[in-house]
Amino acid sequence: MSKGHIERVPVESAYTLHEYARSAHLSGPVHDLRQEAQTAAPVLKGRRVIMLNSTARGGGVAEMMPRLVCMLTELGVPTEWWTMGADEPAFFEFTKKIHNMIHGSGSPEISAEARDTYDRVSRSVANVLRRELSPDDILVVHDPQPAGAGAELAAAGQAAVWRCHIGLDEDNEQTDAAWGFLEPYITGYQHCVFTAVEYVPRYLSSTISIIPPGIDPFSHKNRDLSVQEIIGILCNGGLASSPPLTVTPAFEHQAKRLQPDGTWGPPTSPEELDLIHRPVVTQVSRWDRLKGWSGLLNGFVRLKRELAERTRNDARHHRRLQLLRLVLAGPEPEAVQDDPEAQEVLQELTEAYVALEPELQKDVAFISLPMASRKYNALLVNALQRCSSVVVQNSLREGFGLTATEAMWKRLRVVGTQACGLRQQIRDGIDGRLVDNPEDPANVAEVLDQVLRMSRERTPMVTCAQRRVYDEFLVFRQVSRWLRVLTRVVGGPGHPSSVREPEASTAARRSTR
Repeated sequence: MSKGHIERVPVESAYTLHEYARSAHLSGPVHDLRQEAQTAAPVLKGRRVIMLNSTARGGGVAEMMPRLVCMLTELGVPTEWWTMGADEPAFFEFTKKIHNMIHGSGSPEISAEARDTYDRVSRSVANVLRRELSPDDILVVHDPQPAGAGAELAAAGQAAVWRCHIGLDEDNEQTDAAWGFLEPYITGYQHCVFTAVEYVPRYLSSTISIIPPGIDPFSHKNRDLSVQEIIGILCNGGLASSPPLTVTPAFEHQAKRLQPDGTWGPPTSPEELDLIHRPVVTQVSRWDRLKGWSGLLNGFVRLKRELAERTRNDARHHRRLQLLRLVLAGPEPEAVQDDPEAQEVLQELTEAYVALEPELQKDVAFISLPMASRKYNALLVNALQRCSSVVVQNSLREGFGLTATEAMWKRLRVVGTQACGLRQQIRDGIDGRLVDNPEDPANVAEVLDQVLRMSRERTPMVTCAQRRVYDEFLVFRQVSRWLRVLTRVVGGPGHPSSVREPEASTAARRSTR
């Protein structure tokens, strides 16, 4: 018999809204959020919000959850974060397949056995939830994994919202099959929330809202770092050799670097990464084919091989490309419980790396980041990004792409793709650059070359990028939109403004669904 279980994820409150408001450039967003809460909190009084997803580590959902939970609680809406688990590996293999299908890839065939597994685990998890929830609780279910379990509770009268963080702005056989599979589950929720209106399946009508994700400017991943702090974090995490005068001790768990023979070793072997001194192009993502790893690697290799012809009569750019290093960083694959493909993807990338000639191997660094500590993992990502000349998110499909948001906030040059989630953020030529075809090495190489050459246009671009995040993608705006959704779910007054309704945006939705 299938067994599902629920775990409560402990969340520590790092900063209060008062502390955010003391920062001059954050006082405005905090004020607006407090104004929103004055209306919402009385409507939600006496209710608890439960945020339910499938993992506490890895990916954007787990990244955003602690701050979302803490801010709602501080504003008078008690909120908890729970994760679901299952004793059947086939369940997460199937939900990963659904994830890929929603992004338009993989086989569209869904077997009766897979459906039975999904329903069996969902019923088991739902039974656990029934014992833990009270009638006044609001259950917010994130993504396909717990959608079936939440649907059972919604059918029994529990206030429930389904939040989908993924999607594709076009239809094919795979997307139709995925949304067809999910239809009987998600149509039972009182409300559904999507990242972009382009992702909404047409069978949903007036029960949806659009909430883009947001980043926390004070989080370990996004807070300001001094030069000394950046160097200290790199040393503590094993990404640089520790000098004798470091203030803090080494992290218990160290990053690892793919070696020329395909094994994993220390990042300082066979030579230092020199992240502080060299121009660096960086991508940080999960080990997922849809993140465009191969296209970025092949584009970088092409850029290196075309160095002479691209830098003719430009000695400075020649030196820049000569020193340029590519850093491809992701989590320890075994730490991401709901991503059974991670090991397979990493093995494919390992084989591609081992096949490179030695000189190119020296210019490419695959980094596995430890996941045992969220804090230290976030600090390593922050330091890696701030060392970078360019941060890339070369995704074939991207629900949103917080790594791009983070880099824009840090005033870094950003390269994305035409994937819908990245287009929501990056306006090509204004906030960063977009690659038209992330699988075309020539296209990737050309955009990287153009961005690395930037001189006068660099400052206006990174300034626009940071302002765009300030206006649209900080956690304060995200929490404000959630307050409006939650009040609507319990029958409170509607709040149109920044929660866009589908009726106002039907032209953006796909006509074939």
